[in-house]
Amino acid sequence: MTSTENFSQRIDTLRKLIAEAEAIIIGAGSGLSTAAGLDYAGEDFRSEFAPWIEHYGFTDLYTSSFYPFETEEELWAYWARHIWFSRFRIGSTELYRNLHKLVEGREWFVVTTNTDGQFEQSGFECNRVFATQGDYAYLQSRSGKDKELFYCKEWVYKAMAATKDCRIPTSLVPRSPLTGELMKPNLRCDDTFVEDERWHSHADRYYDFISEHNQGRLLLLEFGVGFNTPAIIRFPFEHMTFSFPQTALVRFNRDYPDVSLESIEEHFLAFTEDLSEILNEL
Repeated sequence: MTSTENFSQRIDTLRKLIAEAEAIIIGAGSGLSTAAGLDYAGEDFRSEFAPWIEHYGFTDLYTSSFYPFETEEELWAYWARHIWFSRFRIGSTELYRNLHKLVEGREWFVVTTNTDGQFEQSGFECNRVFATQGDYAYLQSRSGKDKELFYCKEWVYKAMAATKDCRIPTSLVPRSPLTGELMKPNLRCDDTFVEDERWHSHADRYYDFISEHNQGRLLLLEFGVGFNTPAIIRFPFEHMTFSFPQTALVRFNRDYPDVSLESIEEHFLAFTEDLSEILNEL
């Protein structure tokens, strides 16, 4: 395999790899959700966050998440809408549903740095999805000392309904029901990130899946993984391709399609085209 084959040749090669694979691992980064239409700086953001844009000068969802709010009431009015916008607003997307169809009935596992829950919402079995960086649907204690997570959908909608002038009532500022400590989203930003029992269970299943299939025909499908956290998916996928005798890596990435380990070129295929177009060809 080479990344220099023309599109139709690469599609034929991909079909063959999928048909012959005994197991498939999907590795997903933010580029996959972008390809699915989840735009965090476009018209939807400008519409839904208009009061915050006017009041604080926000330009996009990512940079706004670092804003130093002066009060907890302001902070949580923002985060209620941020969580809703990223996790609960859309539901499943067609691109993720099509990916599910691609692996349905096969041996598969997902590892992802995405926190938007798209795999879960699009039919992927939760026990076979390892979301390494957390999930917007959960809150944790701010210190990280309490290892319990709390599903926050009900709180999100209450807080949004009560938001006025970019603030929520003090009574709705979320605190741990176990300790009373202030909370924060369960997103890996620093060493206070909570890896709860569920996180460790999914991690164990992922590594067990690799151990079970690393000597067979293992296909690694990598979608939209850049260099923000390459040590989670991008580099391990390359090393697995180098280390396991019958493993192939297919990378879908418009901006960063190349590999760092040139020795895996024989078992590597790259696509820079529109992902929906690729899936329609399969």
